[in-house]
Amino acid sequence: MAEIIEMPKLSDTMSVGTIVSWLKKEGEPVASGDMIAEIETDKATMEMEVFTDGVLLKQYVKAGGQVAVGEPIAAIGEKGEKVPEATASAAPAEKPAEAPKEEAPAPAPAAEEAKPAEPAAPAPAPAPVSAFDTASTDHVKASPLAKKLAKEKGIDLSKISGTGPNGRIVKADVLNAGDAHKISEAPAQAASASAPAPAAPAIPAGETLSIPVSNMRGVIAKRLLESKTTIPHFYLDIEVDMTALLEMRKSVNSRLADQGMKLSVNDFILKAATEALRKVPAANASWKETTIEQHGDVHMAFAVAVEDGLVTPTIKNAHAKSLRQLSVEAKELIQKAQNKKLTPDEMSGSTFTVTNLGMFGINSFYGIINPPNAAILSVGATKRIPVVNEKGEIVPGDRMHIGISGDHRVVDGAVGAEYLAALKEIIEFPALMLV
Repeated sequence: MAEIIEMPKLSDTMSVGTIVSWLKKEGEPVASGDMIAEIETDKATMEMEVFTDGVLLKQYVKAGGQVAVGEPIAAIGEKGEKVPEATASAAPAEKPAEAPKEEAPAPAPAAEEAKPAEPAAPAPAPAPVSAFDTASTDHVKASPLAKKLAKEKGIDLSKISGTGPNGRIVKADVLNAGDAHKISEAPAQAASASAPAPAAPAIPAGETLSIPVSNMRGVIAKRLLESKTTIPHFYLDIEVDMTALLEMRKSVNSRLADQGMKLSVNDFILKAATEALRKVPAANASWKETTIEQHGDVHMAFAVAVEDGLVTPTIKNAHAKSLRQLSVEAKELIQKAQNKKLTPDEMSGSTFTVTNLGMFGINSFYGIINPPNAAILSVGATKRIPVVNEKGEIVPGDRMHIGISGDHRVVDGAVGAEYLAALKEIIEFPALMLV
């Protein structure tokens, strides 16, 4: 008997999903473990796995349609079997989800892993930009899986004709592409030296580009507004001397080079932020209306910019992990975020969030709190500036501005200041991270 496949709940806050594209056509065989569709949730675009063997008898929802969680989207059964009737309240989007979208600059607030829509759009140590990132995918209609395969194979998607809905490039198109579609080495090198984020397409004077709001962007807007209007924010800023940390990083990386490992400044910041929470546990808390919940464990979230918004992966039990472990896990989560492979559990449960815009040259900023966190840390760029040393001499120094946005219901200014002071001490004496 045919089995009705329903829209799954792919995140803790998901109520509806959008069928971005179908990876299997009607009449094609499917096996348990196959991915049959790409689903856009409020947090990310994910591939939907099925656990049934048979034939895809019917797609009840076309690409671009939105469906409530629990409503039918497909039927799987035996070949030739009668297709069961099902009513889905899926209305095709005004513009298909696969339509090309303008790359907008990441916002300054950050979002939590559990609720990836609240915080600013920083990104710790993003992968270098390639010609694939900047030239091939900006305005090309392609599924996330096709983009991933093209990146791995060095295929220029702009040279491929798509066979999917509305000319969308799908996995098979990339697999069938020949050497003539590969990206040349020279453009890739040139692109890697450009800005970290691809530029938005130029809009002719007098014209307006209308961009459909994705599920993720809609939730980001809703939660940022909710956070900013319901949580009494206060802001503090401190300048830290980065000299010792940069020297320590250089020394450690020289020893790790033969292991193929490299620690980023952001790795050290995540570790320092975690250790500072152990010294000032009052900052590792949440507002619960009638109580304030202080957390014994540190679940550290950090914001990562992705194609359609922000996600905030969470490093669980960060307090129990070494600097090396934090670095490895952070890089794995960033890779998953960029490939849209984060699980709901990896985007939830944070107790504190770090957002970093230093790689964009931003000196200082303040993120929007990511509920239920009581605070969010905002990390700026390290700048070499003239400073006055202990002898009264003006000398070059490496300085970084770090800001904190606090929920005044949970933490007072004095607690925020105490936390920043503890963080400053750890950063300026980085050996404290190791004890």
